[in-house]
Amino acid sequence: MGGFGGHVASGIAFLVLGLWHLFNHIKLHLVHPNSYTSSPWFPISKIRYIELFLIIIFSSIFISTELFIGHERYQPFDPDGSISSSRLHNFEHTVITITFVVYAAFAILLDKTAAKAQYGLTQFLGALAFAQQLLLFHLHSSDHMGVEGQYHLLLQTIIVVSLATTLMGIGMPKSFMLSFVRSLSIFSQGAWFILLGYMLWTPELIPKGCFLRQEDGRRVVRCSNHKALLRAKSLANLQFSWFLVSIAIFAVIFYLVLSKIYGNKVEYFTLHEEELEDESHDVELSLKKSKLGDSKIFVHMGSCN
Repeated sequence: MGGFGGHVASGIAFLVLGLWHLFNHIKLHLVHPNSYTSSPWFPISKIRYIELFLIIIFSSIFISTELFIGHERYQPFDPDGSISSSRLHNFEHTVITITFVVYAAFAILLDKTAAKAQYGLTQFLGALAFAQQLLLFHLHSSDHMGVEGQYHLLLQTIIVVSLATTLMGIGMPKSFMLSFVRSLSIFSQGAWFILLGYMLWTPELIPKGCFLRQEDGRRVVRCSNHKALLRAKSLANLQFSWFLVSIAIFAVIFYLVLSKIYGNKVEYFTLHEEELEDESHDVELSLKKSKLGDSKIFVHMGSCN
């Protein structure tokens, strides 16, 4: 996830995944409002596991670029077999990505074996991936104090939402709003990754008083003085505030558009045999009571005569 390319590529992946989940959860809830149950991933008829396969494929490519492709000697270790300080961030990104591979691989296995705890275990693995992501971004080796660190700190607030809603979803699989917020948080992660990539590695977008320079084999943003650094962090906070408002507006409009398309396709329930038998029994009972009432009236009229 380092540099412009890594952040934008990761952002596109999260953005597409979040949008895919958001679309499917909204559609599922609109069509089945009374029987809605959340799903940790969504199969496709022709290729059931396409979503999970794409997670594994993209993650594998990302791991290769982080550790091997584009580096000297095409391997991540120093000649003595140790990990250099300049490559620590590559290993951190790799561990995060491996956790998502574990999630996708076991989601396929749990579905194939039709495990009784399939939903709960899949959600647990998803929560583990977000927890790993949060931990390593919080303890990131690259930069904690600078402008990049501020952008990653703001990113962590979104990851907390993804983690919390995934854990809560284990016990509340029928909650549409939990699924809605979780999907939106994944989408937001992707959008913020892309924004972060452009804001930190496009020279024209670097805040006034700050500049790009090469450190330990990577370009980082540095500021000329403390005042410029505080200004750059404040601008990042403002961007995040505008970002949240924009995400909320998009989410509501997206829901309203889909409700226009799928809102009329509400499910219809058929009565079960037991319900039909109960209803026929009630009808017979009411008829008997009606006949009994008529006979009593007839007897009463006869006795009067």
